[in-house]
Amino acid sequence: MLQFASSDSSTESEIAKVESTSRRNHLKDEISWRALDMLQAGARQFIVARELSVHRSVIHRLWNHYQRNQNASRRRGSRRRRITTTADDRYLLQCARRRRTLTARQLASQLSAAAESSISRQTVLRRLHERGLLHDDLLFVCLCPEVALGPLT
Repeated sequence: MLQFASSDSSTESEIAKVESTSRRNHLKDEISWRALDMLQAGARQFIVARELSVHRSVIHRLWNHYQRNQNASRRRGSRRRRITTTADDRYLLQCARRRRTLTARQLASQLSAAAESSISRQTVLRRLHERGLLHDDLLFVCLCPEVALGPLT
């Protein structure tokens, strides 16, 4: 087995094995840089993967990313963008509280008329659910046009 950078690599390897027992979607930055140091020192990808107790494809993707960008850190905040702004969300909540019998489709059409941005009925339902308006005892928002009830008591 190859020895790299520090004399206590067996301890680090045990730590990596314990960390890899739980499922994770990406490597921590310090482990990524350690893997890159090993690769730059001439170790093969499968040996580095075995040493860090991760799959070989993880090391392969890390190495390709490093060669392309000269960086091993993950970009923060690279999630999918929200289609509605916070102002749109506030408007939806305000409309839902004022007129409790509106359907999600009607709320979506009100928002598109006010803000000139069309959203789906499912997005309206998600935004109301995020704020707890769909399961609140004090407020009932209609999910379908056939049901036009007021607040649940």
